[in-house]
Amino acid sequence: MNPLKIFCFVALLVAAASAAPKHGKNKDNAVSSSLKPTDWLSVSELQSMQSAEDFTMQQLENMSVEEGEREIEKIYHLSQINHALEPSFVPSPSNVPVLLMKPNGQPEQTTLNEMVDAAKKQPSFGNEEVTIFITGLPQTSPAVAKANKKLVQAYMQRYYGQQQPINSNKDYDDGNQAATSSEEDYSESWKHPKATKGDLVIINLGSTLTNMKRFALLDVEQTGNMIGKALVQLTNEVDVPQEIIHIVAQGIGAQVAGAAGRQYRRLTGHQLRRITALDPSKMFATNKYELTGLARGDADLVDAIHTSTCGMGTRQRVGDVDFYVNGPASSVPGATNVVEASMRATRYYAETVRPGNERNFPAVPANSMEQYENNEGAGKRAYMGIATEFDLEGDYILKVNSKSPFGKSAPAQKQTNYHGMHQSWKSSKSLNQDY
Repeated sequence: MNPLKIFCFVALLVAAASAAPKHGKNKDNAVSSSLKPTDWLSVSELQSMQSAEDFTMQQLENMSVEEGEREIEKIYHLSQINHALEPSFVPSPSNVPVLLMKPNGQPEQTTLNEMVDAAKKQPSFGNEEVTIFITGLPQTSPAVAKANKKLVQAYMQRYYGQQQPINSNKDYDDGNQAATSSEEDYSESWKHPKATKGDLVIINLGSTLTNMKRFALLDVEQTGNMIGKALVQLTNEVDVPQEIIHIVAQGIGAQVAGAAGRQYRRLTGHQLRRITALDPSKMFATNKYELTGLARGDADLVDAIHTSTCGMGTRQRVGDVDFYVNGPASSVPGATNVVEASMRATRYYAETVRPGNERNFPAVPANSMEQYENNEGAGKRAYMGIATEFDLEGDYILKVNSKSPFGKSAPAQKQTNYHGMHQSWKSSKSLNQDY
């Protein structure tokens, strides 16, 4: 049976009904193979489902958050029956676009297989920190295009003092060049921010995931191994040490980043400094005999921002520290569909990248919204985003604003000390207040 048709409910019925336990010796396999699609969903729900070939991101964007969550959950549950859906799509490195951002805001366009040669031509590349941004969805989605643009602009301001660095780049142009929110507002004190130099590289993996079929069938391990090898080349041929490499990865790209980090360690014996996951996604196609995707230990620090746990993202812990915005089972405020909800993680992180906003998202350790609201967590306050500290562990919860600025904290330059205007979360009467 063609695995690309696995989401078609008829094919799923046949696959589940005819499946037999592999290797015949594992009782757990025998139990698993007895599952049928009707054990998960009603017949009417199965009949109403589309095949992956017909399902589009635009349809998700046209649904409410609740409708989108239900649709994705149905597809995800069916993909897990007997692990019938196996990973099979690996983009060619020559088909993965890469942008190396220059100080003047103009991108050097290349591909993954030519990335190292392009980096060699950049003056002083790798002398400071190197941020590798791996996208997770195509920019045909307005929400994706806007979020990615915000993140790239934020890094260009951080590294080069540029406020609108990429207006001429159609790949990151959402059609609105004017500053529309505080994400582009700059106070007088930001005219001379603390200098932070670095290089930004965008691996546009999302552009290869042109439909739900490719997204669902992406081979996370093989794709990550491919990117990991490219990072090893950067180290060996451009002299970029692992301690200055920070991967910031989005959605399914975050799962790929985990595999890239492991491949880097296998080939060099050294570990990447940091992987930041922006709403790490569910994985539909997996090998049941192999652990895959992002996990604690894939870098010195693995931190994750979860914003669509019931939709595009996963509720599963993937890092040393996982931040759950509005708790582990809720969509973020202000998002109108699951794609936008997922992209909010990118928007939040971008806000912290801009100088002065690093501590805009204070969070507290908690396992549920009830714990959070009752101040029953244990541990020190943390900051979600670029200022996340390397010694953090565990689950953290925070609330955000529905519109930009999303962080509830005052800008860092207005704080008088480390905790600034914040009241201790242990003694505050309510964590619903603005920090």
